[in-house]
Amino acid sequence: MKSQFLHTNGIRLHYLDYPGPEPPLVLLHGLTANAYAFEGLVQAGLTKKRRVLAVDLRGRGLSDKPAAGYSMAEHAQDIIGLLDALHLDKAELVGHSFGALLSLYLAYHFPARVDKLVLLDAAARLHPQTREMLVPTMGRLGKTTASFAEYLDQARQAPYLTIWDESMEAYYQADVQTNADGSVTPRSRPENIAECLTQGVFAEPWTEYIQAVQQPALLLNGTQNYALDAPLLPREFAEETVAMLPHGRYREVWGNHQTMLYGQGAQEIVQAITEFLA
Repeated sequence: MKSQFLHTNGIRLHYLDYPGPEPPLVLLHGLTANAYAFEGLVQAGLTKKRRVLAVDLRGRGLSDKPAAGYSMAEHAQDIIGLLDALHLDKAELVGHSFGALLSLYLAYHFPARVDKLVLLDAAARLHPQTREMLVPTMGRLGKTTASFAEYLDQARQAPYLTIWDESMEAYYQADVQTNADGSVTPRSRPENIAECLTQGVFAEPWTEYIQAVQQPALLLNGTQNYALDAPLLPREFAEETVAMLPHGRYREVWGNHQTMLYGQGAQEIVQAITEFLA
């Protein structure tokens, strides 16, 4: 795996390039996540099937963090710039949560550049208490912890982490910057992530996009409880979105919104992706 940078849409974008058979898959992570969020899929064998390009979206990981510019349109232009720089005329996108919505946005607005879509746990509607369910993950932003060991210990105690997989550590390591005194602070800024919601997720007519997307799409749904004794994406909402997609398929996989990316869930996702892209 190579850690790479390129310039696109006025920013420096960071991505991980995992070697594998061509053409590559472009992986887009969740709202507050980073490119290492897909390490569980890599460990489950995804790179035996395809070369993988996992992107740090703007404001996350090692990508630039401009003070403003977090609409879906800005995110999409970043990814189109990535495709242009790598001379990829079309891409197969795998997006988790926010990254899945960004994939839908790209498929609608740049249909000639998107071949197929794999949507991991995202839909036109999520659980009605999604804001409350995201409080633990959003709450870490902007806070400094005395050491990475303490930060990791706190992360492991999150109620939605019903399993611990060793590949999760790379994700949490990439989540923070280490300060001169050994303390750590999340790289993503709360104000930028808030703009991703207000100017991105909540600003777009997702039903309109979903009904118009013509590319084959597979929605993989982790239906185990995430918070408040419920999944973040209830199965009925996922199936509702699949029914809107002109060429949509549905598949349930093990785990919840977070744990589906690791262990058994990751193995099922890799198998589903392999069958869908064959």
